[in-house]
Order: sequence, then structure tokens, then C-alpha cells
Amino acid sequence: MEPSPAPGELGAMLQAAGDFASYPGLHSDDTVRQFLERCPLPKLLGALQSEADAPGMVETVTECLDKVFSSRYGASLLPSYGAFIRTGLLTDSKDIRKLACKAVLHLLDKAEDGAAAVETVVQHNLYPVLINCLIEGDEEISAIILDAVKRLAEIPKGAEIIFPLPPDGQGSVQLGKVASQSSSLARIRILSLIAKLFTVSSYTATAIRDSNLLSIFEDEIKDRRDMLKTLSALEVLYELVEHPHSNIFLLKTNLLQLIIDVINDSSADSVIRSRAALISGRLLSSADAFTAIDQSCVTNLLAAIDKILKMEENQNTDEIESALETLGLIGTTTQGAHFLLTSSNVARHVVESSFDRQGRGRQLAALHAFGSICGVDRQEDQMKLDGQAEEYLKRLVYTTAANSSKLTPSALLLSILQQDPDIRIAGYRVISGLVVREWCLREICLNSDIIRLVTDPTMETTKLGMEARYNCCVAINKSLSSSHLLHEKSLSELIGKLNDAVRRGPYLSERKREEARPVVVPAERF
Repeated sequence: MEPSPAPGELGAMLQAAGDFASYPGLHSDDTVRQFLERCPLPKLLGALQSEADAPGMVETVTECLDKVFSSRYGASLLPSYGAFIRTGLLTDSKDIRKLACKAVLHLLDKAEDGAAAVETVVQHNLYPVLINCLIEGDEEISAIILDAVKRLAEIPKGAEIIFPLPPDGQGSVQLGKVASQSSSLARIRILSLIAKLFTVSSYTATAIRDSNLLSIFEDEIKDRRDMLKTLSALEVLYELVEHPHSNIFLLKTNLLQLIIDVINDSSADSVIRSRAALISGRLLSSADAFTAIDQSCVTNLLAAIDKILKMEENQNTDEIESALETLGLIGTTTQGAHFLLTSSNVARHVVESSFDRQGRGRQLAALHAFGSICGVDRQEDQMKLDGQAEEYLKRLVYTTAANSSKLTPSALLLSILQQDPDIRIAGYRVISGLVVREWCLREICLNSDIIRLVTDPTMETTKLGMEARYNCCVAINKSLSSSHLLHEKSLSELIGKLNDAVRRGPYLSERKREEARPVVVPAERF
């Protein structure tokens, strides 16, 4: 118990604390040190522990102490006040509990000696109390604790507190056991914590897998009686699969098959099916994915997506756009693009929807997916696929053109560049990917209107649009420079335009700068 300020001191101390707390921004270490010389830390903490009935005292002091602990000097004092932090985490006062949570975060985040900070956590057994606050606290407190526990895991000795060896060691807090005994909201918070810890390092990701914590996601997704609970679990999983090495671990579980079951569940809400589709796309967006899973699983996934794209009645725009975006994610790798083109019918939906103006959102999503399949997101030496996949791609484009009013691929591509800016940007992506193919390069070079648009420096007005147009121009020029078409005399003017456009860069315009001219107007006389 810290000494409480004397009654005569309290008013002056609260005034000083209020002034300190109201200062905008962070205080310097020198300012914090000078303040604590006037208002010693033990007396500020004592005021919180006292029963003094001063209006606004707790709020003022906690805001002041948060400013103190936000500085490196203030955080350096925290190891001496581990007992106060623990007491604060256990109190019923929301303000004091929030201060204690933030104190743990400051302790771990600003400590010059990470091992000493972790020792404070161990000595006062703070981790179990933090997990309890995570489960029982409000959203603000839970968010602070998520950051604090993640920071703890980033310190080697701290990760051992969360994942002790052996896993069932004495005194450890087993997140899986806590989740099984908690409410639906608390389980989602545990899942959020797992997702944050998963991204810290390969050590924590492996520990999560070895502790069987990924099965909590499976349990939440498998039970689809509560739509909000399922959607919340999927949202957390969506964040987790953003991590580069997530598929190495997740694809060795039953999660992908469960995701496919959700996509196939016609009774599930479209929002849930859309999110499930995007998760599957992220899982399969790396080359490693196709070596980690059975191809029959991918076939089942594509069949489920194909089913969505074939729906003719009661179409849900968001669901269809998510399905197309999923195919784009899968198509970012050569393995994924090859599979889409040769092992399913979904690539046809992508190409046909890219040039179908019946639904703008659908067309935009399809164009971006088409660009990914063509290789615009891949390394230059991986853009082209093997002979079979390339033949399928060529056939799809020519068949789609023949079945349209445009008749030729070049006319189809030109029609994309004549639409609104967002569609044009997606069109630039498609051309940038397709043009590495000789047949597409010839189609583009034989259409002077396409060259005129992609070399026009005034065509786009936004930074994104200018860069997309320029990248497209560079891609055409680069493909042309390594093609026998470079030596055709009929293309000399076109080649000159492309060279000039590439030299000019993405932002500069050919328009001459007009200088201001003074205008002289004779005065009117009366």
C-alpha cells in the first residue's frame, strides 16, 4: 500500500496532475522527472488506493500516470511497482484497470532490458491476470491486452511464459482450456490473441500448432448455428491468413475443408460464404500451398466457387465479386494459374465476366482476377505458363471475343480502355500481363487506338491511373523489344510512340507550359 497524500496536499497534487494530463502529445523524460519531483509517484499511486472522496480524482490521476508511463523514464520505474500493477488489474475500477493494462504494455514496450521486464511479469504472476482481463474486460481493455501479450511474445523469455515447456507445465495458462470454458465473446478474443501471436515468429506459430490451438478455429467454424459467432471467427482467421507462413501450418489442418463446406452451404449467409471464399484464396495464394495439400481439395474448392459463379437467379453481387477475387488470389502463382486454366471451368467465368458490362462490380473484380492469372503479379520469368495452360488461355480469349460483338481480342481490350477510370486501370493490368504472349502482342500492335490511349500522357488524372497506364506502356514496349515484330517497318511509328512514352515517364505531359501574360485594358472615360 503506497502512502496517501496528506489532506492538504491532495488538492494541489490533483491540480498539478490535471495540468500534466491535459498537455497535448508526449512529455519528454526531463519533464516527467521534474513533475515526479513535485508529485512523487508513490503519492500518486497512494491517492488511487486511498478512499479519499475527491470529485474526478481517479480519472485525473490515471490519465496523469498514463502520460508518465508513456515516457521511457516513467516506464523504467514500473519494475518497482509490479505489485501495484497486479492490484490494478484485479480492481473493479475500469479506469485503474485500464491504467494497469497500459502500464504492462509500457513496461514491455519501452524497457531497455527486455529480460528484466519479463521478470517483473513472472515475479508478480501478471500473465494469468492479463488473460482474465482479456476475457472479462470491455473492448478497450481487451485491445490493450492483445497488444501487451503480443509484445510479451516478441521477447524470447516472454514467449516461454505464454507457451511453457513442456506445454502442460505447472502453472501455465492453457489458452485452449480457457477458450473451452469461456463465453462466445471470450472465445473470439482468444482467437484474436492466437492470430496476433501467430504472426510474431515461427517459434510462436509452431507453438500454436503444437498446442492444438488452431482447432479452436475449426470448432467455431464447424458450428454454424450462430451466424455472428461464425462470421467473427472467419474475420479473425482472415487476418491470420494474411501472414506469409500461415498456409504452412493451416493447410495441414482441416480448416480448408471446413471453409469449402461453408462455401457449399447454400443456407449460410452470403457474407459468411464471401469471407470463407476469400480466406481460401489467401490460403492458396503461395506456391507452397500446392505442395502442402491434395489436389482433390483444390478441385472441390473450385467446384464450390464455380457453383457460385453459375447462379442465374437471386445473384448476390458481393458473393460473386468475392468468388472472382478468390480466383485472382489463387492465380497469382504459376501453380494456381495453371490449375485454374487446366483443371476447372472457373477461368472461363473470369474471362467472360471481364468483358461483360452487365455488372460493373463483377466486371472490375473479374478484370483484376484476369490480370493476376495472366501473371501481372508474378516475377517476369514466371508470367508465362506451360504449353497446355497457355493454349487454354489463348483459346479462352479468342472464343470470348468471337462470341461478343467485338469479334477480336484487340477490339475487346480497346473497349475496356474506353470505359471509366477504375475499369481502365484494371484493363491496363490485364494488358500488362497478356502482352508477354506473342499472339496478344500482335493483336495490340495491330490496333493503333490501343497504342494511342496507352501512350497518351493526358489519359489519366490520378497517380494510380498514371502509373498503371505507364506500366502497361512499359510492358508493351519491353515485349516488343524482344519480338521479331520489332523489325517490321509498318510498326516503326508505333515503336517510336512507345519509346517516347516510356522515356517521358508516368507523370509528365507533353503539353507545353503556358506562361501567364499581362492583360492591359484601357480605362473607360466618361
